[in-house]
Amino acid sequence: MAEAAGPMEVEIKLPVADLPAVLRRIRAAGFEETHARSFESNVLYDTADHALRRNQQALRVREYRGQTALTLKGKPVPGRHKQREELETTVGSAAVLDAILDRLGYKPVFRYEKYRHIYSREGEAGVITVDETPIGPFLELEGESAWIDATAAALGFGPDDYITASYATLYLKHCQATGIEPAHFVFPAPDSETPDANG
Repeated sequence: MAEAAGPMEVEIKLPVADLPAVLRRIRAAGFEETHARSFESNVLYDTADHALRRNQQALRVREYRGQTALTLKGKPVPGRHKQREELETTVGSAAVLDAILDRLGYKPVFRYEKYRHIYSREGEAGVITVDETPIGPFLELEGESAWIDATAAALGFGPDDYITASYATLYLKHCQATGIEPAHFVFPAPDSETPDANG
């Protein structure tokens, strides 16, 4: 008997060259901030032989706004938008969850961080997330395909701007382009930050 498919995540990323200008466009289009800018930490888990990655799946533990969530992402469906099954639930303790995953043979393999704020428009199910990452800002539009296309167009983007790659993939491409040895996709530690030249 085949397993029933779970909820489908449909989304795209968009590159952002001028974040303040994009935020003005989002607000001018009638979107309001529903979740203020907050730090988010994510850890991907896999087996020793990287079985999940080889099957284009992802097992993630996310800590955001005081909550811990466990997410299993299925194999992407080819298309203009990124579509894949997504099963997610909140849990009480990140430490206990890590111990459970460890007992089951899943180890942390990649960590990535971002600052995220979320916008929505009354009466619509789709959401815009603004992600500030260590390699710059991106928008994520998540909703039905038609909503994604209409919202992207309203913000000044077209299908040629769509990104369906994961943040892990974008980070690896950035490392290849800049000659950086890949590690984790995280912000510099406070004691290693370069002082702001503008004070």
